[in-house]
Amino acid sequence: MANIQLSDLEMFCQDVGRGQPLLLVHGFPLDHRMWRHQIASFRNSHRVLAPDLRGFGRTSVTAGTVTMARMADDLDALLAAMDISEPITFCGLSMGGYVGLEMVTRHRSRLSRLVLSDTRAANDLPEVAKGRGIMAHRLETEGIGFVAESMPTKLFAPETQQQRGELVAETVDVMNGTLARGAASAARGMAIRKDFSDRLDELDLPTLVLCGEYDEVTPPSEMREMAKRAPQAVYVEIPRAGHMSPLENPDDFNLALAGFLNGPVD
Repeated sequence: MANIQLSDLEMFCQDVGRGQPLLLVHGFPLDHRMWRHQIASFRNSHRVLAPDLRGFGRTSVTAGTVTMARMADDLDALLAAMDISEPITFCGLSMGGYVGLEMVTRHRSRLSRLVLSDTRAANDLPEVAKGRGIMAHRLETEGIGFVAESMPTKLFAPETQQQRGELVAETVDVMNGTLARGAASAARGMAIRKDFSDRLDELDLPTLVLCGEYDEVTPPSEMREMAKRAPQAVYVEIPRAGHMSPLENPDDFNLALAGFLNGPVD
């Protein structure tokens, strides 16, 4: 584990294993720890990189608005600072998927494969974007508590909520540890992100689209359509999981990811 100094921030990244680089990019409002099952599984076959995005975990906070493009540029700078020049597999969940689509646009030469988990290509509808602005204001005035209290019911499948209270509680603890200013900046950035839904047919790299069976935030029907529109995409549905499929069902998630990583690259 290391904190790496970039031009305008100090960025934390867990860096374990050897082999082809696998970059795991977390969702909102979490940090690298959401990937613990994937880190444990793939560190024996890959160099696994799990950073904290700008404003999250142990990485510096930037006030105001942090766009998905800026987060993608941060990751490009991180890879450069770590002297990683070989193409990577980018795996992002939810907000991490938004950053992944910006990586394709801004830093395509960095990528060999793309994994989009429980995310979407479309930008926010006006009412959703407005809601993110309200959330950002509340975060800055009230703190992170209301987000940590309300989000788990949206993120986890009913079975997870009923039978795995310890997992939900651990996730709430991570959320409560997120600095409100960092979450607010990211919320504003998500509200103004680009719409990639009409550009999925331009994805020119092998792509794995993963979605929890019971994901209510980015439902399977939406993600199946994403996969259909991307020329080299494969869709896999993760059973017994909601929006947090890597945490809820790591066995099936890792099986799908391993099969994809072992496949051919153009």
